[in-house]
Amino acid sequence: MDAPDKSPAAAPNGNNGKRKRLLMIVLGSFALIGLLWAAYWLLIGRFHESTDDAYVGGNVVQITPQIAGTVIAIGADDTNFVKAGQTLVVFDKADTGIALEDAESKLAKTVREVRNLKATAEQLAATVELRRADLAKADDDLARREKIVGSGAVSAEDVQHARDAQKTAQADLTAAEQQFAATRALVDNTTLANHPDVRNAAAQVRSAYLDYARTELPAPVAGFVAKRSVQVGQHVTPGTMLMAVVPLDQVWVDANFKEGQLAQVRVGQPATLTADLYGGRVEYHGTVAGFGAGTGSAFALLPAQNATGNWIKIVQRLPVRVKLDPKEIAEHPLQIGLSMQVDIDTHDRGGPRLAQTANAQSYQTDAFKSADALAAERIAAIIAANSSGAKPGSADSK
Repeated sequence: MDAPDKSPAAAPNGNNGKRKRLLMIVLGSFALIGLLWAAYWLLIGRFHESTDDAYVGGNVVQITPQIAGTVIAIGADDTNFVKAGQTLVVFDKADTGIALEDAESKLAKTVREVRNLKATAEQLAATVELRRADLAKADDDLARREKIVGSGAVSAEDVQHARDAQKTAQADLTAAEQQFAATRALVDNTTLANHPDVRNAAAQVRSAYLDYARTELPAPVAGFVAKRSVQVGQHVTPGTMLMAVVPLDQVWVDANFKEGQLAQVRVGQPATLTADLYGGRVEYHGTVAGFGAGTGSAFALLPAQNATGNWIKIVQRLPVRVKLDPKEIAEHPLQIGLSMQVDIDTHDRGGPRLAQTANAQSYQTDAFKSADALAAERIAAIIAANSSGAKPGSADSK
């Protein structure tokens, strides 16, 4: 039996075969990875756009006074949670209280003056009736004398006196009618409540009461206090920024996508988000709410001037607003400015590139309505108290 060939020429051939097999395995692996990546891109990847240039945004409600005043109390500090309507800042009430008392006394006086005008008009109406009776009597006296003047029963002088008395009565009636008309013009078709003078005085009371009520600044919304700058004893003027209230249940995410990523992004598309605060273990779900009207550089304080000498193209980013699920925000709260990662699913590409969507959420507060209602009640009480028991606007108060 022949011994196997162990010559040096056989070893290289075996090593070459191993290298070829290893090379084929590596190339096959790369090819498989490439095919898997291509399949992923065709089926999933091309329908997703993501960015980590995204931050939590929200409303920052500034607390500013409507009147000037000196601060005597502060009801909340930074990081405190406040409810809507809770008093945040109190001003000294001395000056506004005096102004309110003065306005209320003027309203009471005006109501009584209007009542006097109405009574005077009624008195002048009675005077007109009296002057008409006097004129009728003078007409009768003159007629009787003129009938018998030819018989000699009365003298021509008596007839002349009767004519003078008739003219005097006519003049008195005319004067009374004109005076009655002038007085009636001041109160005609009015009640105590809607008389122009009373309404003007009532407006002064309303203004003074609102100034008095505005010495206490309520929280327009529920939220956390931030940026408090006001101090006790400080004299502030209208419009001065005192503090801010941030409602963290109304936050959203502004994601800044590169301009090349937005061709297939549409309003209403779903988005998945994660926050650096919680990491990947907590996912948020939202929808695309809208697009910014321009890039960040377009609205910068000093916009870039590209029409100058040397120019380098810089890829622009456009803010896309993503609306979050309120339930998820309640479970895992977010603060304004936190970093987020956003991934938008662009499978549904129907609709226009820039949809003209209306604001589905309106922002309003009822924290200031009570002052108006209380002012109206106060005015009605003053009018009633000075209208001799008659209800303002009733037939008895006309």
